[in-house]
Amino acid sequence: MLEHPETAGDTAADEAEVVVEGIGVDAVAAPPANRGQIHGTQDRVRSACRVRTSRSKWEVGPGVWYVVASALAFSVMTSFVKIAGHRLPSQEVVAARGAVSLLLSWILVRRAGLSPWGTHRRLLLLRGFLGYLALSCVFHAVATMPLADATVLQYLYPLFTAILATAILGERPNARVVIAGAASLAGILLVARPSFLFGSDAAALNLVDVTIAVCGALLTAFAYVGVKHLTALEHPLVIVFYFPLVTFPATLPALLHSALMPTPAEALALVGVGIATQAGQVFLTQGLQHLSATRATALTYLQVVFATTWGAVFFGEIPDHRSMVGAMLVVSGAFLLGITRVRDQPRASGPFRAA
Repeated sequence: MLEHPETAGDTAADEAEVVVEGIGVDAVAAPPANRGQIHGTQDRVRSACRVRTSRSKWEVGPGVWYVVASALAFSVMTSFVKIAGHRLPSQEVVAARGAVSLLLSWILVRRAGLSPWGTHRRLLLLRGFLGYLALSCVFHAVATMPLADATVLQYLYPLFTAILATAILGERPNARVVIAGAASLAGILLVARPSFLFGSDAAALNLVDVTIAVCGALLTAFAYVGVKHLTALEHPLVIVFYFPLVTFPATLPALLHSALMPTPAEALALVGVGIATQAGQVFLTQGLQHLSATRATALTYLQVVFATTWGAVFFGEIPDHRSMVGAMLVVSGAFLLGITRVRDQPRASGPFRAA
């Protein structure tokens, strides 16, 4: 079983407590001349244990930073998709993302001296296929719906992930996670301001497009839960490798039917999509090794804050006061999740518990 890095402090503290108890026993049987010295040592060890335990409970572990880096990378990817997808078919953008990620994943796996094929190939192929379907749904939604509507529908996936993680992984989100998730979701709504909630003069949304967007969020949740399970079975680089390994071949039929020749600027954007995706996948997979699936996916709400920044800087999309309040809610929710006590983190149980 993989040892949770963030629980190392608690383990050390527990071991130190055993030492303290040993000293206490010795002190009872010790001669009077040595008893004061032993009691002093006992007090110092107990004091060190209390400090160390406190730090281990409240520190922001590496899993949080991995997921934040993943959100940043995926927000950059979304900006490149916006540039490339203005004219090119969505499956062509998916194919470019898969091709670049496939090449980079192969290089990273070989440099690490790993076999790229893994040992749980059916699960790896299933994770890759779910990722491809989710990505196709998301890109379709972005291409056919207002960006705000597509964004808020896609960010239903943390809710689906929490439900699936509870049912499949045996995770039990505590009250802090629920509150943080609610604050982040409220922030998402204020940032995206979908027309079906806030009202606008925009045309009514197509029910088929809405259904595809919701399916994309659900498939994303399944893919995240699959990654969480696989992190206990396979190396992260192997898990990442299977996503483009399935995605790129799956796009070939659509490419043969409707591919367009990209301009130089679009070609650079397509390469940027692949590189940013690769970075996001690697960081996310690393983060899921340290965090529960529910906390990790909720932290990805930060992607909306990053995307809002890129929209203002590069696309002239200046956020209004509601967007700013929404961004603050997202950051607050993410921070609350990041400092959740280590002992509050659930351990996987049930049929998918790592052995």
